[in-house]
Parts: sequence; C-alpha cells; structure tokens
Amino acid sequence: MFVLGVVVTVAEVMDSKKLAQLCRELAENKKAEDVVVLDVRKVSDVTDFYVIASATSEPQLRAVETEILDTLDRDHGIRPHSTDGTGQTHWIVADFFDVIVHVMRPETRSQYDLEGLWSDAPRVPRARKTRKTDGAEATA
Repeated sequence: MFVLGVVVTVAEVMDSKKLAQLCRELAENKKAEDVVVLDVRKVSDVTDFYVIASATSEPQLRAVETEILDTLDRDHGIRPHSTDGTGQTHWIVADFFDVIVHVMRPETRSQYDLEGLWSDAPRVPRARKTRKTDGAEATA
C-alpha cells in the first residue's frame, strides 16, 4: 500500500493478529457464519493467519467481502495485495500477505475443508471486550 508516496506493509500499519481478528469482526458484522481464525505461523511460510468464514448466499458473500475490504481501506488504509473469486464461484479470497481471508458457501467450505488441511494450526480465540472507566468498550 502507499502512504504519502511510500510503500508501507500491513505489518507497519497493524499487527497481523489484530488484522485477522478485525477481519473476523467485520465478517460477523454481515452475519457470516462459523468464522474461524487459524494461527498458521508455526506450520506455514505462506502467511501468519487464515480467516475462514461461511456465507449462505451470493449477496451475503459480496456483502462480507465489501465490509472487510471497504472498512480496512477507509479506516486503516489497508488494501489486499490481491483478491480472487466472486459470489458466483462460491469462494472469495483476499490476500493481505500476513492474513488471508476466505469467505465461501458452506458446501464449498465443506468440500475443501481448510480447517482440516490446517488442523495443526491453533484457533485464535475472540478478543475479549473490556470496559474502560468512562464506560467505553475496549478490546483486550
């Protein structure tokens, strides 16, 4: 990505684990189902985290993709290195280098079984929400 004419990596903008957790949250904002974050740092040289989510329809696939891509670009200046797939292909992938997001229809997810393929990778638990003294929520 470019910031004031300088190439900046995602890691310089946001920690890869935080990015993966944010992608999970954004997918869940659009009612994606069974959203999982896998920490593949010890079992893969390709990326640090996979975010895997199911969407039950073509419009929902597009909505989840749009929510993730638009929010990361608008709020954090983060754009994927590449994307692939459409709602019609039943599988959309966004590659942020250290985080790869897969959004797919349940039957496609079952067929390719990425969680089984990466079964040695631990799942990342959801970030806990804590309360600040002023009543605003913070993520721990």
